[in-house]
Amino acid sequence: MDTNGSLRALSSRNYRLFFVGQTLSLIGTWMQSVAMSWLVYRLTGSEVLLGTVAFVSQIPMFGVSPFAGVITDRVDRRKLLIVTQVLALVQALVLAALVLLGRVEVWHVLFLSGFIGVVNAFDTPARQAMVPGLVERPEDLPNAIALNSTQFNIARLIGPAIAGLTIRAVGEGVCFAINAASFICVIAALSMMRLKAHERPEGPAKPMRDLREGAAYAWGLQPIRLLLGLIAVASLSSGVYQVLLPVLAKQRYEGDSGTLGYLYGAVGVGALVSAYMLARRDSVLGLGRWIVISSATFGVSLILLGLAPTVWTGLPVLAILGFGAMLHMGATNTLLQTFVEDRMRGRVMAFYTMAFIGTMPIGSLLSGALAQQLGTAVSLTIAGLITLFGSAYFCYSVPAFRQVLRPIYEERGILKPGG
Repeated sequence: MDTNGSLRALSSRNYRLFFVGQTLSLIGTWMQSVAMSWLVYRLTGSEVLLGTVAFVSQIPMFGVSPFAGVITDRVDRRKLLIVTQVLALVQALVLAALVLLGRVEVWHVLFLSGFIGVVNAFDTPARQAMVPGLVERPEDLPNAIALNSTQFNIARLIGPAIAGLTIRAVGEGVCFAINAASFICVIAALSMMRLKAHERPEGPAKPMRDLREGAAYAWGLQPIRLLLGLIAVASLSSGVYQVLLPVLAKQRYEGDSGTLGYLYGAVGVGALVSAYMLARRDSVLGLGRWIVISSATFGVSLILLGLAPTVWTGLPVLAILGFGAMLHMGATNTLLQTFVEDRMRGRVMAFYTMAFIGTMPIGSLLSGALAQQLGTAVSLTIAGLITLFGSAYFCYSVPAFRQVLRPIYEERGILKPGG
């Protein structure tokens, strides 16, 4: 096993199981995401309903995640993840059955999207907070976080391409069935891990007190505040382009589900490159600069996507967009995981989930309405300009950001004093 290079975190057995199980499951999840978008647009032809479905599936991240973070800091994270995976499996099975039997209606999709949104609100912070405990060497944590980005993008590259071909050949229902089967891989991997017994926190559970404590910690530390603020802005814009991809594929590029799969795949190619770059790094030094560059790249790409007239011009733009978006997300996640206190990890990662995924539905909902009134090009341009503004503010704040983080990293041995 490569213990010094880009795969060094995989030398830890528990993380290796986690990586393989999650990669297979994420392929199924991306297949379901593409199939869901195509199904809704096929049934309704409405950009507004596309945005509404995305909104319903993601808005629980905004309202539920903070409370899920409190629970994550108090319960056995592996058991919590097994429960969420079983519930996600059931949701995918019901969706597959409705489509394959020809009984699916839009309200079914809306209800099941809301259900999986609540499940994911618990699953995401628990999964993020569990990662540090899966690596045997603390110095492998940044690599493990980078590999998480890699698995996400391997799945984003493979899943949509398979989904496009599957939809064309046998319809959306089979994509949902494959996703249901993929959750078995995660459940098996979680069950095979050898983890220390969960230590219950001292004192009685007081959810509101714990939530206030976590919020005060996150708001009081300037780097957390800045990182979450910029990721929220970028994710708001990300919700816009994700909802409009089916519209671009079908209307502007005059394609089908296969075209949509290629568009998602292009995003995955760019994101996979950025994830590999992060995995090769052996230090957190310079990540603040990377965040500025990557978020600005994402913003410019959104504007260019709005102007791309053909699929052949749209594909390279989407690859650059995926590169910027994933580099920004991965660098932000790495920084957060390396300096937050472990007792606050679940709550901080819940706020990260709230910022990263919880703001997407707002962008999704706005994008449908904006696209109908102003068109896709104007909608994407507005999203890009908002992201560029956020990048400029973060860039202005970087010197103060570094001053706060340096003593923390020196205390933990990540940086040498005065280095």
